[in-house]
Amino acid sequence: MTYRADPARYGAMSYRRCGKSGLKLPAISLGLWQNFGGTRDYPSAFEILGYAFDNGITHFDLANNYGPPPGSSEELFGQVLARDFRPYRDEMIISTKAGYHMWDGPYGEFGSRKYLLASLDQSLKRMGLDYVDIFYSHRYDPETPLEETMGALAHAVRSGRALYVGISSYPEHETREAHRILKEMGVALTIHQPSYSVLNRWIEDDKTIDACGELGIGMIAFSPLAQGVLSGKYNRGKKEGTRAGDTHSTLRESHIEPRVLDAVEKLGPIAEKRGQSMVQLALSWVLRRDEMTSALVGVRTLDQLRDNLGVLKNLELTVEEIAAIDQATAGGLMELHPRPSGWLR
Repeated sequence: MTYRADPARYGAMSYRRCGKSGLKLPAISLGLWQNFGGTRDYPSAFEILGYAFDNGITHFDLANNYGPPPGSSEELFGQVLARDFRPYRDEMIISTKAGYHMWDGPYGEFGSRKYLLASLDQSLKRMGLDYVDIFYSHRYDPETPLEETMGALAHAVRSGRALYVGISSYPEHETREAHRILKEMGVALTIHQPSYSVLNRWIEDDKTIDACGELGIGMIAFSPLAQGVLSGKYNRGKKEGTRAGDTHSTLRESHIEPRVLDAVEKLGPIAEKRGQSMVQLALSWVLRRDEMTSALVGVRTLDQLRDNLGVLKNLELTVEEIAAIDQATAGGLMELHPRPSGWLR
């Protein structure tokens, strides 16, 4: 049966301008990290992807190493594009990244021109695309000159392989430098993708979010639910059927230690008073900042996606609610900071 997108798909979604660019993103974007790899069959993948697009999610976020195994998320999404989404390509924002380990040898990770452009070509081939809408440097590389990394991003735009470029997990100083270098090359730094949640506020602590607002760089938060912790499903030490029991998960024990889970439990009454799920409260909090263009969610099931989309019914938080959230989470913040090799947890 041929897929036909819902004619009313743009009715309920809110679209936000990405910094000072001409690009708009949906308030909720869908990431294909962990849940759309080799273990996902086509029918269950398209059930989620099709529902997302039918409900106004136009932005699908990938990376070269998403899976598992690495590359399989792009391959699966490429199949969906070829079989069902192809007529709607120009209505979609498709992004990918390079920075983490992808192949053996000295050219298979980090920020060299060799690696970034080779990886982009491989990503395009896996997805069956001529270009991506956004290409990211997935992490800062302290051993490669930032001019080289940003030069590779600029070349991706000039060669027609990407329409926009971004960075992910760059601290404040490196964000400013990346913006300056690209501007001198005549290419805009359009977007920054950091981890950000009510329990993970590093971009506030080191002023990265303020820098992006000042420079006109859009922002899209990954892990806005702290890898599911903010759904409340880990409370009381529950692990069965969650990422904590998944050998491929990056969730650490420090994410579900008692002080963190105590903070999550304290958020419950605030969500209930607002008529929201815990997930919806957490997404409302991330999207409260003007600098934040979109929240990037990852889902395993259609019900989870529906829950995420429910936030659109009540995005506004009062000053009193924000203060109550800050008080509830004061003792449970995660100690997360960007590091070249990954994240300190």
